[in-house]
Amino acid sequence: MATIHFYRAGDAYGCFSNFSRHPVTLKGKVWPTSEHYFQAQKFPGTHHEEEIRNAPGPGEAARMGRQRSRPLRPDWEQVKDDIMREVVRAKFTQHEDLKRNLLDTGDAELVEHTTNDAYWADGGDGSGVNMLGKILMEIREELRR
Repeated sequence: MATIHFYRAGDAYGCFSNFSRHPVTLKGKVWPTSEHYFQAQKFPGTHHEEEIRNAPGPGEAARMGRQRSRPLRPDWEQVKDDIMREVVRAKFTQHEDLKRNLLDTGDAELVEHTTNDAYWADGGDGSGVNMLGKILMEIREELRR
């Protein structure tokens, strides 16, 4: 089976990155990137949610979301995968070109390849969970049906 690695938004398959500049509409609002939405959902219904939505870029949204001076929702570990699934589904159903790119990967394994993350990505050496890649493949299967 073929494997497709992705990480930086500007690289080949960079549209699979949560930092890619593809706005999503969720919760009645437009979010500049899927990263903005994901990070903001750590603080739903608070001013932090809106501050993160308005962050100038996905890197800043990620930094803000990781600040532990902000009150992280208590159920975050239980809901984070479903929130990621929700925003990835929105991104690939709201952008026809991205949907086509995802479907065009066929049955290839999709792997976020970086040493920076061992949960959402592969940890750089394949030891990571690659949860973002797994969610992308799950959404790809949904879109086929």
